[in-house]
Order: sequence, then structure tokens, then C-alpha cells
Amino acid sequence: VQLQASGGGFVQAGGSLRLSCATSVNIFSFNVMGWYRQAPGKQRELVASITRSGRTNAADSVKGRFIFSRDNAKNTVYLQLNSLKVEDTAVYFCNADAGKDNYWGQGTQVTVSS
Repeated sequence: VQLQASGGGFVQAGGSLRLSCATSVNIFSFNVMGWYRQAPGKQRELVASITRSGRTNAADSVKGRFIFSRDNAKNTVYLQLNSLKVEDTAVYFCNADAGKDNYWGQGTQVTVSS
């Protein structure tokens, strides 16, 4: 199983980015897919997730700004990042939980300037 994340970049505060995570298998193979982030000197934290049934969840710090969606036909999930803040700067990772197996994509850097 491979997860290919993309879409990070450099943006000014208030701007938007869309992250993509393409999987090498059917996304319904996974119980949950999520986006995590890790800022320098901080622990990796869950940003948002989506279950196989389509139920989404988001950290309080991003609720109302980040939107998790998926394209079943493309086996790809997305994280739309809106109203970005400097504190959103981090490396963002895609994760897929298949129960006993757990997969990570490579990180994609998001840098937000003031």
C-alpha cells in the first residue's frame, strides 16, 4: 500500500491550499483515513479524519477552516485548507488505518507567512 501526498506550499495568512493523498488501493480498504501534521518541536497531531462511511471529524483548531473530502473513483482524499494561519505551518501527513495495518504517506510541507 502506498499513499502519495501532495499539494503543500508557501502561502500568506488567510490564503488557501488543497492537499491530496492518492492511495494505491481502494480507499474503502481502510476503516479511517486521516491527515496529521507536525510542527517543528511539536508532536504529530490529528488534523482531520474520515471514516469508511464518510463521517468526518476535525480538530477544534481547524474546524470551520479545513474540509476533508474524498473522490472514491480516484482513490484520493483531500484536505482543503482555508483561512490559513501562521500556526498551521507544519508538515502534513496522510494516514490510512486498515485495522491491524496502518500506513503513512510522505509529508508535504505547508508554510504560512504573516
